[in-house]
Amino acid sequence: MRAMNRTEAAMAEIRARIAQGTLGPGDRLPSVRHFAAQRGLSPSTVVEAYDRLAAEGVIRSRPGSGFYAIGLPRVAPMDMARQDRAVDPFWVSRQSLDADAGMLKPGCGWLPDDWMPQAALRRALRELARADGVLLTDYGPSQGELSLRAFLARQFGREGLPVMPEQILLTGSGSQAIDLICRLLLRPGDTVLVDDPCYFNFRALLQAHRVQVEGVPYTQGGPDLTQFEAVLAAQKPRLYLTNSALHNPTGATMAPQVAHRLLTLAAAHDLTIVEDDIFADFEPEPSVRLALLDGLSCVIRVGSFSKTLSASIRCGYIAASLPLIDTLTDLQVATSFGGVSPMATRIVHAVLSGGGYRRHMEDIRRRLTRARRSVAGRLRSVGVEPWLLPRGGFYLWCRLPDGVDATHLARHALKAGLLLAPGDVFSVCSTMSGFMRVNVAQLTSSDAFERLAACMDDVRFAEKR
Repeated sequence: MRAMNRTEAAMAEIRARIAQGTLGPGDRLPSVRHFAAQRGLSPSTVVEAYDRLAAEGVIRSRPGSGFYAIGLPRVAPMDMARQDRAVDPFWVSRQSLDADAGMLKPGCGWLPDDWMPQAALRRALRELARADGVLLTDYGPSQGELSLRAFLARQFGREGLPVMPEQILLTGSGSQAIDLICRLLLRPGDTVLVDDPCYFNFRALLQAHRVQVEGVPYTQGGPDLTQFEAVLAAQKPRLYLTNSALHNPTGATMAPQVAHRLLTLAAAHDLTIVEDDIFADFEPEPSVRLALLDGLSCVIRVGSFSKTLSASIRCGYIAASLPLIDTLTDLQVATSFGGVSPMATRIVHAVLSGGGYRRHMEDIRRRLTRARRSVAGRLRSVGVEPWLLPRGGFYLWCRLPDGVDATHLARHALKAGLLLAPGDVFSVCSTMSGFMRVNVAQLTSSDAFERLAACMDDVRFAEKR
């Protein structure tokens, strides 16, 4: 048996004694030597077990006297009110993040772990373990590691967007990037424009900033420009948040003529556009980008690597004009001193600059092409119709059969071990009750389709009664 397993076995025995009452609060534990002799363990193993239990708050040490039981932490009963909370953006996020291992998650927003470049990440972690102690213990530069910023600047330059490393700020995540921009540019009561439907965490984040949110219908070629212009004139929004490529949740791609007109309107109305480019590497060929057309004049580009590399290694970025980046850097220093972890940026840079990343993404794009076609066909067989078949990415925006409300379906499906993302969580105007977003990489098993079909039948039957 490995030493760590022996330590955990010793800890489990002490916890069991406390749970059974043979060790009550205040009772003295066996001495390290006595416990080690009884169980055939080394004293160092018992010391580690006791130290870890003390760190958990299960026992405590009295110097010169020994270790004494405190008791196991009391677990509060499940709050049914939280379980029955409104199905909103927070509901989907928390259900996705807190789902147990047996939950099927076609409503979540990331790829399965076995689709990610685990071998490359492990190589980068091994290299990190051999790095200088400064990297492992110290703060990073205020704008983030220069090596990754320079890599991103070269990548943007190849796309046609000339950017200096000084125009890039690394952040703790893509969401933090948008949060920093909102902290800087918005005040409570300001108006922000989003697509309808839009990425549901845009809604959650803007709610936290206490701003007014206006939605503009999103078409297969981008936002409805007539309504977009009308909202600009009537509401005078400060920001517009969008995905121009592989739009979340629809998978649509903005048409060039829509992009040009959008930028003209933004310039005329002093509107800042935040272009979330997180799905860029899932495109088979690059489509139009607002940042490229605008040159970072009224457009701010943000992104992260959680969809392509790892959601565990948090790192995002902001690309913008030099004065804006300078002010955002000060804000990040003020709110999270040191910014993004230098260890995270070193890992991200190592994987991105390694020769395997390009091949990894080529393989992912091929797998997703097959998955989109396969899942779309199987969804149609149970009456669920994709709004369009995207040119890339892992989302399908789907219309449900008549008589099936997506929110009711999501609640019912959760009890069947199936996490869904109902349409209204993406909609500012709550007009998407007949839609849901499907992650094709998370909906590949026959079991998932069987559960989905059964849940839709149950909901239809319940709504007819």
